[in-house]
Amino acid sequence: MAQQFVQTKIKGDKVVLFIKPTCSYCVTAKDVLSKYKFKPGHLECIDISGRTDMDNMQQYFLELTGARTVPRVFIGEDCIGGGSDVMALHQSGKLENMLQSIGALQ
Repeated sequence: MAQQFVQTKIKGDKVVLFIKPTCSYCVTAKDVLSKYKFKPGHLECIDISGRTDMDNMQQYFLELTGARTVPRVFIGEDCIGGGSDVMALHQSGKLENMLQSIGALQ
């Protein structure tokens, strides 16, 4: 069920963050992405902390991306990593191009 939920969320032209609200890296990723002007419905932030399948979801993240930790940030179907990765891509100027390539920005 966790695997199916994740797969339905990461399809298409959206940016999806799987987070826990108390995680500082999750806050960093959200803050960086808030600097961009997304088309409506193209940025989704999913809090997994209250989910009964949270552990299964994190296990699936490990299989899918090589890490269980949050945030897991997906641009379309591609995981770009966590908070530090998002910050590095933003600072290098690469993040904007990645977001434009899937048509997520206004």
